[in-house]
Amino acid sequence: MIHPGLEVERALWKQGVARVVGVDEAGIGSLSGAVVAAAVLLPVDCEILPGVRDSKTLSPVQREKLHAMVRERSLAVGIGAASVAEIETYNVRVASHLAMRRALRRIGGYDLALVDGLRIADPAFGPHRTIVDGDATSYAIACASIVAKVVRDRLMRRLSRRFPAYGWDHNAGYGTAEHVRALSDHGPTPYHRQTFAPVRTLLAGTYPLPNFPPPSSVWPENSSP
Repeated sequence: MIHPGLEVERALWKQGVARVVGVDEAGIGSLSGAVVAAAVLLPVDCEILPGVRDSKTLSPVQREKLHAMVRERSLAVGIGAASVAEIETYNVRVASHLAMRRALRRIGGYDLALVDGLRIADPAFGPHRTIVDGDATSYAIACASIVAKVVRDRLMRRLSRRFPAYGWDHNAGYGTAEHVRALSDHGPTPYHRQTFAPVRTLLAGTYPLPNFPPPSSVWPENSSP
């Protein structure tokens, strides 16, 4: 099992870059729901919490436990989201960057963001460095990965109480066999991403979009990019 370290962060701290923030998202590959990003500002020369690693390699119980510990030991934690409408308008990659910017705004001042993923072309993003598979190598990014995943999973569980057929309480909106069967049986909800292939295929067939309640009552809306 790969455990991320603090090599990148320590090199920056030695250069006087004190306020280093790890940033990651959850939900890019999901068929439904918002994409959620977290930004985590660590203290300089912090110690690594045992067990922190890429959130996808942790069990739900491990994530919840580490999430509480990360929040307790961080200087600041910011959460941002991009709605299904924004994912459909801009594409999911751009929407994830929008969610990250919103998360960083909630941190306040920072010197550099370490961001999991490929190069970000958005000139408004702010000072950052992208790291491919950063949640496997950067401790700050791994912390953000855990926070983003836990927050998004909690939101999907809330939403599942209104739409129990799709199994969002345990599949978080991803395209499991159970979820795809429910889509076939019941059609998509307003929380499904209509541009994603399984949902798009259904919409092109016989299913009208059901008249469910508007999504704003469940998903927190963010005012501006």
